[in-house]
Order: sequence, then structure tokens, then C-alpha cells
Amino acid sequence: MPAVPKGTVLVSGCNGYVAVWVVKQLLEDGYTVRGTVRRESSIPYLKDLFGSYGDRFENIIVPDITKEGAFDEAVKGVDAIEHTASPFHLNADDPQEIIGPAVSGTVGMLQSALKHANGTVRRVVVTSSCSAVLTEDPDLTKSHTFSEVNWNEAAIQDVRENGRNAEPIDKYHASKALAERSAWEFAQKHKGEAKFDVVAINPPYVYGPWLHDVKRVEDLNTSMIAFYDAVIKGNKTPEEFATGGQSWVDVREVAVGHVRALQREEAGGERIITSSGPWNWQDFVNAAHKIEPSLPAGNTAYDPKTAVYHTCFDNSKSKRLLGLDYRTIEETTRDSVAQFKEKVWL
Repeated sequence: MPAVPKGTVLVSGCNGYVAVWVVKQLLEDGYTVRGTVRRESSIPYLKDLFGSYGDRFENIIVPDITKEGAFDEAVKGVDAIEHTASPFHLNADDPQEIIGPAVSGTVGMLQSALKHANGTVRRVVVTSSCSAVLTEDPDLTKSHTFSEVNWNEAAIQDVRENGRNAEPIDKYHASKALAERSAWEFAQKHKGEAKFDVVAINPPYVYGPWLHDVKRVEDLNTSMIAFYDAVIKGNKTPEEFATGGQSWVDVREVAVGHVRALQREEAGGERIITSSGPWNWQDFVNAAHKIEPSLPAGNTAYDPKTAVYHTCFDNSKSKRLLGLDYRTIEETTRDSVAQFKEKVWL
């Protein structure tokens, strides 16, 4: 399918941590944005945040993305879709609490596009996750590198076999894997009928400054609360500082990746990992402590030269297809610490 260099883009869940940055990048690149939110109360903050863009930003309320036809009105007349709305938490008892909305929201968006915007929509970008890619290894002395060919079958199997008793992290991982898989199955089933193609963007843990409505630490997204607890408050053991981690990406790179996935014709039909690289908590702690010496020092015996990074991702495809350049841990930490300082949360 051809690229979408201009026009109107629908962004689902547009008040989320990643989504707000996607909206900002789209507006800066000249697009008109229609953003969905669940509640009327979310709109004033967004209108104020993006007020300088005038009528190029509008909101539409979609109270329940799991309902059939939830996006029918939202998709009408748009040229592309950025589907970012999906739950991220580790509190689900029944796995379907998180899997249901992730899968039905993705399929529902694609069905609405097919029924009500097949003449205008040319590309749908789905926010997936490296959770849909990796396979967890409890042995932290081993390093594994994953690419777009990998799928997290282990999490799906854990949920299938153990249901409510599955590992909490596997319930989330399975939700992302099953939601992304449902998008590819939809694309294959409707090949030839759908006049749009699908792209999946797969980030790992996302860190960096926020634009969404945050009044208290508790209002932060899940990944930045974890960052705050570890890096700002120092709530880890020496062992956890040295070995706890995975791979990460700055939220601003994720946003650029989403927008370039619309702008690059060759991105159509591709699954693309957007990862800056691996980390252990102590890497972020070292960067933050250098910026603000009053912050916790963590595990001072840690040596990054001999550290084992147990979960890595090949990001070469994102560089080749999307032309992404990635910020360093130091840059992302600097900007995050500055924001925490501004909020007087240090």
C-alpha cells in the first residue's frame, strides 16, 4: 500500500503515555488528528495541550473499546489509524480482564476500518510490544537476543494451561501477543478486500518524559512508576539493581516510529521492533546519580563492562525501514529527572 504522508489520522486512547507523544509528532508533521478518549473529562487537558494546533486536533469519545462497532464513527473519513489503546498492568486476576480488551479492541478497530473507512484508510499502525516477541528465561546469567521472527509462545501457553494461576507478567505478555497476532490474522483473512495494510510497532519498556495528564506520581504509567521507584527512590536490593532489567526505548522514539510507519511505503505489512538497547536498573541509577548526586547510588560495586544483559532485541529493522536514531540512557534519564525535579518529586 502507498504511504500516508498527509491527511487525518485517528489515534485511539490518545490521552495515554505513548499516544500523547504520537499525537504531538503527527501534529508537528502536519497531520490532522482525531483522538479517541473514554471520558469527556479527559478532553479539556488535551484541548489545552494541543490548543496551538487549532482545528487540526479533535476528540471523539469511545467509552468501551470492547463493544462491537465501538470505532465505527471514529474511523469515518480518516486516512490512517494509530491504534495505541490497550491496557498495561499486572493486576489481572482472570487473564481475560486484560486479554479481552487488547484483542477485541484491535480486531474491532480493524473491522470498523473495513466496514466504514475502506475507501479512505490506507494504513493501520498497531502498538504491540516486545512482550509479544520475547521468551522469558529465569536464568539471569544468560543473554538472549530476539528479533521480529520471534513470538512469545510461552506466555500464551502459561495462560492457556493455568488461567488465573498463570504468572501475572505472562497474562500481560499474552495479551500483547494475542492482540498482535489477531491483527495479522485479520490482515491475512481480508487480503484483497481491505484497501489498507497493517504495521506493528513493538517497543520494549518505554521510559522518558511525559506529556499526558499527571498530577501525582500515581498518575504515571506503569513503566515510569517503576522507573521512579527504582531510580528516584532507590527501592531495589543490590542484586536487583545489578541484574534486574530488560530492554528499553525513549517514548519520543516510539512516537517518531509510529509516524514514520505511516510515511514510509516499505513499512507496510511489517512488524518492527523499536528498542534503544538493554539495561539493568543500575545503568539508569548511575546516569541519574551523576546528574543529581542526592539521588540513590544503588549498587556501587556494579560494573557495566562485565554486566549481563539478559534480554536484548535486534533493532536493525527499525533503523533500516524507519530511519530511527535512538537516545542514550543518559539523555532519557536527564530529561526524566528534570521533569521529576520540576514536579518537586525528588
